[in-house]
Amino acid sequence: MRFLRLGPAGAERPFVRADGRLYELDTVAPDIDPAFFASDGIARTATALASGGLPEAPPAAAELRIGPPVTRPAAIVCIGQNYAAHAAESGSAPPEHPIVFFKHPNTLVGPNDDILLPPGAEKVDWEVELAVVIGRRARYLQTDEEAFSCIAGFAVSDDVSERAWQLDVSGGQWSKGKSAETFNPFGPELVTPDEVDHTGLRLASWVDDVPRQDSSTADLIFGVATLIRDLSQYLVLDPGDIVNTGTPEGVALSGRFPYLVDGNTVRVAIEGLGEQRSRVRRATR
Repeated sequence: MRFLRLGPAGAERPFVRADGRLYELDTVAPDIDPAFFASDGIARTATALASGGLPEAPPAAAELRIGPPVTRPAAIVCIGQNYAAHAAESGSAPPEHPIVFFKHPNTLVGPNDDILLPPGAEKVDWEVELAVVIGRRARYLQTDEEAFSCIAGFAVSDDVSERAWQLDVSGGQWSKGKSAETFNPFGPELVTPDEVDHTGLRLASWVDDVPRQDSSTADLIFGVATLIRDLSQYLVLDPGDIVNTGTPEGVALSGRFPYLVDGNTVRVAIEGLGEQRSRVRRATR
């Protein structure tokens, strides 16, 4: 199944795509939020689909804005330098343990919404990432199998970053450069694990249709299940939480490409999960 939210910002409605058809999800849940996952929303959706209990969406739904497929997460947990080549272009050795930082949950926007450059931001960077959405509570997990059972699905994420704020004025904590409004375009869909093999997906990015990143999730230093298990030793992941699993090489921080400016278009994509296309513009106060 593939979950998505369609409609104006702040007024999106939930939908599910199955067997190539789009269905309205309102009778199962009012939204795809932490309460949806905590109440077995995915299983209830599967039951409703099997029984023919979901109405098919009208053709006009395909013309609606695509919002982030998950809303109001309590936490967006991010992993740094989780591809060896990206660690190298950042001037670091591959980490021995996962590097963890946070984005503010209100950074989340739709996959085609604008990326806003904050006042004074001059080093804004793109980062295509495989995102994991938590489906059930992950707490002190002992095996990768336990960890994988806590995953609701996968999505495309762009961990937009202001590098000067992240590295120069951060006091050592990266979140300052990660948490501006619009700094996490997300979606277009949340794809359940049975729909995609997450272990070898191509992920790529472009700026103004010029290639930037091109890699595979097979090159993750710490795999998805290992990350969830490791995180659960230090914090409790709740239903609806998002984990951004890291980005490959090919970002502006490498010095090989210019940072984003007003008027750029950023495109990021992951095989089997979809594509984003975001216009960059300067925020106004």
